[in-house]
Amino acid sequence: MNVSVSARHMELTDAMKNYAIEKVQSLPRFYDGIQSVEITYDKDSGQELVEIIVTGRRKSIFVAKTTGHDMYACLDQCVHKLTEQLRRHKDHVKDRHTRNIHKP
Repeated sequence: MNVSVSARHMELTDAMKNYAIEKVQSLPRFYDGIQSVEITYDKDSGQELVEIIVTGRRKSIFVAKTTGHDMYACLDQCVHKLTEQLRRHKDHVKDRHTRNIHKP
């Protein structure tokens, strides 16, 4: 899994980068088809924005954005949103696959 972390309109500290990488390391537990993760921190007129884009197998793309006043809390919320998206996607693929196997 390839992880890239970037920042716009602000400085990216090592603590923020390491925290982001540590948080997204848990995502393959929910969907093992993850190929790359892009994390973008942005600061715009007092609001802080975190955006995470996950690219999976077969060009499936999952996006989560959160704005707030704390970068770490925003990152946690984005990871939570992505875990739900990945869990639903995995269940959908699994259900579709088992339905086709048992079809007469």
